[in-house]
Formats: sequence, structure tokens, C-alpha cells
Amino acid sequence: MGLVARAVITWMATWAALVVLFLLPTTLPDRWQYYIYSPASIGLWWLSVLAGPVVACAANRRWIRTGVRKAGAGRGRA
Repeated sequence: MGLVARAVITWMATWAALVVLFLLPTTLPDRWQYYIYSPASIGLWWLSVLAGPVVACAANRRWIRTGVRKAGAGRGRA
């Protein structure tokens, strides 16, 4: 798997998580949805849609660059 593929996977997984978190409050009673889906919370959600994947790629840059999750991964421990 290439560098671009891992970056796209990170980007799409972040967006999928944000969409799930956005839709999760629909299971709450209707009277709560006004407060959950207020204009301020929608604005913050859109900001996270724009900035979240960048932060996720920065946090996972080692895996994106090398394909290794952490140092020593794949080695057996004695």
C-alpha cells in the first residue's frame, strides 16, 4: 500500500468518524436536537471536517510515511 493510499485512508476514516458523530444525536429525543444541532455546534462541526483530517494525518505521519504503526512493531518479545 502506497503513501497516498494510507493518507486517503486516514482522511476518509476521519470524515467517516465525524459523520457518525454528527448523526449520533439523532437518536436523542426531539427536544434535545435544537441544542445539539445549534448553529454554533454546526459551525464547529464544519471546522472539524476541514481541520480534523489534517490533524489526523499529522498524528499518523509515521504510519503514512513508512507503513509501521510504532517502533518495534512486528517483532516478537522475549
